[in-house]
Amino acid sequence: MVDELILDVRGKMCPMPVMEVSKAARQATPGQVIRVLATDPAAKSDISAWAQRTGNEIVDIRDEEGYVVIIAKIVNPGK
Repeated sequence: MVDELILDVRGKMCPMPVMEVSKAARQATPGQVIRVLATDPAAKSDISAWAQRTGNEIVDIRDEEGYVVIIAKIVNPGK
């Protein structure tokens, strides 16, 4: 079973969501999944760019009512 961390950054604006994802990823283990709940419209592009830059993987991005869910799989936890 993959260990999943839920990171609720709703109400926080750029750059806080991506900064909190980055911090959580540094403490994660390979294969761990971070489920991000965000209301910041920039979170989709910011977290996607972070994943590309660090070699981590975006598994899914979907809009829910009033917020977005971004699922990131940690491949390089130290990044």
